[in-house]
Amino acid sequence: MEKDQVFAGKKLKTQPFEFNQEVARVFDDMLNRSVPFYQESIRRQSQLTAQFYQPGTRIYDLGCSHGNLGMMILGQLKEKPFKMVAVDSSKPMIEKYSKRLEKYDKSSQIDLVCGLLEDMQIKDASVVLINLTLQFLDKEKRDKLIKKIYQGMNSKGILVLTEKIVHESKTLNDLQTQFYTAFKRENGYSKLEISQKRDALEKVLVPDSIEIHQNRILNAGFAKFDIWLKWFNFASMIAIKR
Repeated sequence: MEKDQVFAGKKLKTQPFEFNQEVARVFDDMLNRSVPFYQESIRRQSQLTAQFYQPGTRIYDLGCSHGNLGMMILGQLKEKPFKMVAVDSSKPMIEKYSKRLEKYDKSSQIDLVCGLLEDMQIKDASVVLINLTLQFLDKEKRDKLIKKIYQGMNSKGILVLTEKIVHESKTLNDLQTQFYTAFKRENGYSKLEISQKRDALEKVLVPDSIEIHQNRILNAGFAKFDIWLKWFNFASMIAIKR
């Protein structure tokens, strides 16, 4: 695994964060060192997918990056036929995912799409997964996407949404930020790396509070909502359609 050093050197001007070739190359290390419980989260999501997948329907992985979750789903559903649509707007990520799929006999069951989430049609879905992706969409597009997912989902289907979050209380939000900064320092990131990445993500990654996520999901029509995993300023949510 190549080490993430994207922000290790002093930059004269920090450019907005992009999921480019440089990031795709070190993305595994970046995820493992900057997203708490990342491996646990995608492992449990693959198990949820196996439990809620309805034969003959579709799984959607929106913001699939280079396919870590998809690989786990392949492992969980290895004895079952299934169809999954994996979407990402980053060409380098989709290219890396495609190369990983070459090793699998069932790779034909995963359709890779390089495109914008808001342009995707969602139909006949029983499982929709969104990992650390909604936060990169313009705020006015988030409601539309969740409504589109609900409309294209079968009864008893699930949405699993994992996001970086903010707290509506400044005191608690500052506490979350403090512990997240400490987490990254513990995982080997320097103060310079943390500062420069934060600057690069400003106005690119704009998180919502859990309350906003819950209202958005329930207003779209989902019957049940829960937070199944939370670590300070990261949360994974599940919603079920009646």
